[in-house]
Amino acid sequence: MNMIYNSPHYCVVEFHDAAGEFGGFEIMDKAQRREMYLGGTMAQRFRHEVEEMIARETSTDDLDAFLGRFDGLMQHSLTMH
Repeated sequence: MNMIYNSPHYCVVEFHDAAGEFGGFEIMDKAQRREMYLGGTMAQRFRHEVEEMIARETSTDDLDAFLGRFDGLMQHSLTMH
């Protein structure tokens, strides 16, 4: 598990399986206290888009706007472990 992004609005954590291979992403909306998990093909696409944004030195506001596209998919309540 590796936190790859943390802003006042969103947090993104990258997960790996037991062998250390890429597994997926958890995206959390702090304001709405909702989260979702992306795995498989969607996670690979998300990873590619994030890498492109990082290479362009995208602002935090633009990254948050990008993550906001996933708000409608976030159905799970965010809980503390």
